[in-house]
This record gives sequence, C-alpha cells and structure tokens, in this order.
Amino acid sequence: MKFSIREIQIPDDYPQIANILNWVLSEKTSADILAEEDAKIPAKGLLHKTENGLLAGFDRYRIVAVDEEDRIIGYGISWRAPWTAVGELNHSLVVEPGCRNQGIGHQLYVTLEKWAQTYGASKLNYEVSDDEENSIAFARKHGYKVERHTFESVLDLASFDKSLLHSISATFAIVPLSEMKEPDKEEKLYELYRETSFDIPGFAGDFFDFTEWKKWTLDLPGSKPEYVLIAVDQNKYVGVAHLLFHETTQSMYHEYTGVRKAYRGQGLGLTLKLSCIELALKLNAVYMRTNNDSLNAPMLKINRDLLGFSAVPGDYKMVKKLSS
Repeated sequence: MKFSIREIQIPDDYPQIANILNWVLSEKTSADILAEEDAKIPAKGLLHKTENGLLAGFDRYRIVAVDEEDRIIGYGISWRAPWTAVGELNHSLVVEPGCRNQGIGHQLYVTLEKWAQTYGASKLNYEVSDDEENSIAFARKHGYKVERHTFESVLDLASFDKSLLHSISATFAIVPLSEMKEPDKEEKLYELYRETSFDIPGFAGDFFDFTEWKKWTLDLPGSKPEYVLIAVDQNKYVGVAHLLFHETTQSMYHEYTGVRKAYRGQGLGLTLKLSCIELALKLNAVYMRTNNDSLNAPMLKINRDLLGFSAVPGDYKMVKKLSS
C-alpha cells in the first residue's frame, strides 16, 4: 500500500492517534487524555549536550504514517524528559494491525532514529510487549537487545480473598493525602517519593523537580488525593501507595509503592498493598492492575504469591547503543 510519513498535526490528529495507541495499551486512551498530557509539556523542547558530550534536556518528535486519504495507520515518538538518563532517548511506535508487514513500521523507525542521530543520542530505549513475537523480532532486526523485563499483573477483585485484609498491620497509620492537615503535605510527599524512587530497579536519570513531579503523579488522569495512601510514623511520612481510577473499565491501576529504607522488612509494603485493595473494593472496582520489574522480586512475590494477582503480558525494555 502507498503511505507517507509526516509530523503530527494537533489537535486534529488526536482522535486517530488514540485509536492507534489503543491497539497496544492496557487501558484505553482518548483524544481528551492525549490533549491533557500535551498541556503539561512545553510545546518546544531544548536538547543540549553535557560537559561530557552526552545528550540532555527535553524534547519529543512525533510522527505518523498516513495512507493516500491521510488516514493515520501508524504512530511513532522519540522523546526524553529532563529526568531521563543522559545520552538516552525513548522510542515507541505502533502500526495498525491490518497494515503491518508492509514497511510502515520500518519507515517510522528509520525516521525516528535519524532524528535521534541528528541530536547525538548515544542510547535508545524501546518497550515491546513480551507476547508480541513479531515486534520483538522487529526490534532485534533493528539492533536492539533485551535489557530488562517488566511483568504486568491483574487482580480480579470479585474473587479476592477478603480474609487477607485482616493482615493489615496496625503498627502504622495509613492515611489518605486528602485527610492530611499539614500545609506542606505535598512537599513532604515529594520528599518521600524522591527518596524511594532511586531504589526502584531500572530507575535512571535525575528525579523530577517538585512542579514536574506533581504533574506526573498527583495530576495524572484518574488520580485523586483520596487515592494516595500514606503510612505515617508520628509526623513522618514513611511509605506511600498511589492508585489511579480508570472510569471506562471501572478499574484501578496501582501506580506506585514506596517505603523508606529504615522501615522496610516490617510488612509495611504488604499493608499498603492491602489498604489499596480495601479502597478499590469500597469503590466497587472490577479489577486492579500493576507492573513489577523483573529485579523487584519482593514486590512481585507480594503481588503474585500473597495477594493473588495473575500474570498477563508485560513488556521488555530493549536498548540499542548508537555510535557517537
């Protein structure tokens, strides 16, 4: 089939891009969600090199493949945020299933990599579903290797063993952010996130500043202060779990769990997880979904072995090093 590659046109392309992305996303997106995300990001980025000659700053390059009627049949993005590890860019591309194996994905990829080389990236990151053999083969063909594996798990809340809720520890109070009274509660929560994020397997780069952190945590679609559960020791925030609610599927995504190092090994992670499930049940959610890195064995054990989450397809992080 005949096709061409062009940069995206917003807001006109949002609905078709959402349709393309929904072929691969676990939870559906929409034109409104894409527009809301865009509003958080400066329209023009600024890429630069560090003293060591490594790519830094932020920007994104978004392209689509269109047929002769200008119908979008593929989408690709190359991006880096200020907190992305220096030298690196993140790539993603999707082609409508009925239009695959016709060179569309290859041309999207070539265009993205040319952009990356123009700015001197030294490493490309690419996420591929672990059950998509053709996509994995496509990435390998273009020089990528698997670096790590992220497992996705789903808990059917209707069949959850509610007797497990009796295991919630009373050692620490679990309080929603909405009930915290301190005027600096968000700043305290930010510090908790910043401390615990660096212990997540696969975390790289710098941490968000406060404004960016708030955009990409508390202001995410489906987030509410009621869905941010904080473990408190006297006046100290020592653990947190954050849920997102997806209205279209009546489900919840367990977006983050963090416990300060000094408080680990006391069952606090499990208590936070159970408190999230208890909240999801009160909200009549149908299921809960979460992701775990392959190197985060303790959290994977809690989810799969103790709480009954079932395995569903996850993602490989595949990487490619570029010559400088």
